[in-house]
Amino acid sequence: MRENTKAVKIGDRYIGGGNPILIQSMTNTPTEDVSATVSQILRLEQAGCEIIRCTVPTKEAAAALREIKKQIHIPLVADIHFDYRMAIAAMENGADKIRINPGNIGDVDRVKAVVKEASDRHIPIRVGVNSGSLEKNLVEKYHGVTAAGIVESAMDKVKLIEDMGYDNLVISIKSSDVMMCVEAHELLDRQTDHPLHVGITEAGTVWSGNIKSSIGLGLILSRGIGDTVRVSLTGDPVEEIKSAKLILRTLGLREGGIEVVSCPTCGRTKIDLISLANQVETMAAGYPLNIKVAVMGCVVNGPGEAKEADIGIAGGISEGLLIKKGQIVKKVPESELLETLRYELDHWE
Repeated sequence: MRENTKAVKIGDRYIGGGNPILIQSMTNTPTEDVSATVSQILRLEQAGCEIIRCTVPTKEAAAALREIKKQIHIPLVADIHFDYRMAIAAMENGADKIRINPGNIGDVDRVKAVVKEASDRHIPIRVGVNSGSLEKNLVEKYHGVTAAGIVESAMDKVKLIEDMGYDNLVISIKSSDVMMCVEAHELLDRQTDHPLHVGITEAGTVWSGNIKSSIGLGLILSRGIGDTVRVSLTGDPVEEIKSAKLILRTLGLREGGIEVVSCPTCGRTKIDLISLANQVETMAAGYPLNIKVAVMGCVVNGPGEAKEADIGIAGGISEGLLIKKGQIVKKVPESELLETLRYELDHWE
């Protein structure tokens, strides 16, 4: 987290100013469908989402925000693309923050109208710039889409809004080019004290998107850059939350939640370890425990390999072991391993 950034209040949460990095996602339901959108947000909340963004392309979507807000428990951000009137309508209907690209919503007067509404209501604006929509003059200036061009574009838009007398801002700059995105965040970090929303845009499917996001966000966050994150994946947005939590935990930026480790399997493996490990990971997500759980496929080397875990299980032919701190504490039938572990987690002290 960046200690020297401004703190920005979003609903009842704060980002920047040394506050913990918050995890975001975005719904993929039609915002006008209140029931479907609320249902998805509640699932995301349960997974650990702390800020949620909904697209607002229509008046009906803007109006739906009011009812959606009544049924959820996390700050609600309105995503605006081209119509400045939707930004104003979203704020009128209770959006806790709006996300705009000032270059996409028209002339200066339209931007002023949005900024005035935000200022009157004390609603923060996230200024978003994407490498895919970089202005032609900056592409020409830098001979292509570059990190420097993305940052200049973002800072131009920030200055535009600051010159209107409003500085309750969050900045996001995104690119699907991972290393360009990392470089751009390093440049931006040196030029502003506004909080930064970080993510790798258009990262891809759960498989490729996780790899790109882990590398990109890992490099950015490990440099102390970033105040709120989104892992952008093509799939169920709940997967974004699971990935973001693990990235933050791996970097030592967040505690809490069970870390599951498992061996990669080898010729000694005599059980369906892949299935077992997946079942353990799914089960572990429901426990608010700050511990490490090991899942091993060999009763010979399992105890030694699991010694750094708080608790572990290892399976062999018809027999399984329950292990604590590398010590075997119980032998159970292999078929009862999962339930044995569940019992231990239910009674963990």
